[in-house]
Amino acid sequence: MVRRLLVLGAGAAGTMAANKLRRKLDEDWIVTVVDADDEHHYQPGYLLLPFGEYEPADLVKSRRSLLDPAVDLVYGEIDLVEPDKSSVKLTDGRSLDYDQLIIATGTHPRPEETPGLDSDEAGVSIHSFYTLEGSVALRDALADWEGGRLVINIVDMPIKCPVAPLEFTFLAHAFFEDRGLADKVDITYVTPLPGAFTKPVASKFLGDMLDVRGISVESDFYIEEVDSEGHRLVSYDEREVPYDLLVTIPLNMGAAYIGRSGLGDELDHVPVDKHTFLSRDHDNIFAIGDAANLPTSKAGSVAHFSVDVLTENFVDHINGRPMRHHFDGHSNCFIESGHGKASLIDFNYDTEPLPGKYPLPGVGPLTLLGETEMNHWGKLLFRSIYWNVLMPGRPLFVPADMSMLGKIPQEA
Repeated sequence: MVRRLLVLGAGAAGTMAANKLRRKLDEDWIVTVVDADDEHHYQPGYLLLPFGEYEPADLVKSRRSLLDPAVDLVYGEIDLVEPDKSSVKLTDGRSLDYDQLIIATGTHPRPEETPGLDSDEAGVSIHSFYTLEGSVALRDALADWEGGRLVINIVDMPIKCPVAPLEFTFLAHAFFEDRGLADKVDITYVTPLPGAFTKPVASKFLGDMLDVRGISVESDFYIEEVDSEGHRLVSYDEREVPYDLLVTIPLNMGAAYIGRSGLGDELDHVPVDKHTFLSRDHDNIFAIGDAANLPTSKAGSVAHFSVDVLTENFVDHINGRPMRHHFDGHSNCFIESGHGKASLIDFNYDTEPLPGKYPLPGVGPLTLLGETEMNHWGKLLFRSIYWNVLMPGRPLFVPADMSMLGKIPQEA
């Protein structure tokens, strides 16, 4: 009997899931992936492109080239999921039936959700690096900018790669230092969180990174509007932050079809069991990566580690067995700090980032909660690992579960 696995989204999570599951499933399973186009973007590169590390062509590959030849790829816009019919409707009228569905369509910036953010100043004095086009426009703006008030603003959480705004802040500071403009640029980091670093141990080790660079922090700032004509941010408690150049991280939301289908929360992320990724409402729907409302970072590492768990659980599930593998929320993120250095954090649902060495105890070669050149090179090397190991679904030596090996516990 033919059975159908339908994967919505051919980004990082969807591509890895389709490739890994194709090799695990019997030949009576047809694996199909749906996406709107054939461009797979290496999104971590958006951060570095404005500072000359990459060109746009370095960050794009064909989706088809990254998928197993035995995986079908359908190009089309998703209109609606109909769980009661186990079917997905595309905007061109086509319908795709499924026995099991995996939602992996990510989360996306929605500037239109914040008054003034999508005004005529977008691309002029208002920029973002969370899309390839935005990153290129920001590169061009920085190249010609001669100084003034630079504001980096997070509208709300959660966002993709939550440390990226901090990384951009540090990289911008280094960029202006290298150009001899440091004394002509005033940088302010504006966040709705109580501080730049919200975990106590991370704050202890990294908390002065902004202070030593002379970067101001405006915390607990919940933005009401962007006055694009007056070049100022306005919060709900009537605070104002003026800017000459605004680099904003808009509200992030899941794909709109999730809301239309009644599958999402208020931000169109799919509520799932945080350990198994199975929908809370439908026994044949999973959601992974940024599309899921997991209480951990929306980061590429989470997609990678969660797919490793999903593939084992999926086989159990379709064969009527209890799902034996539980995702622990494992995430790790490099934090670029400028001038060829970076830090690294590794954590899960229950354990906050701790200092130490990673992945090998005492050896590393990467350093947790410490700025090193090796961490920077680790981040740059990751692009090759992403294309050649992770996307094809090949095994990586780092386990899905977070390990305490190499970490130094801290007193509360």
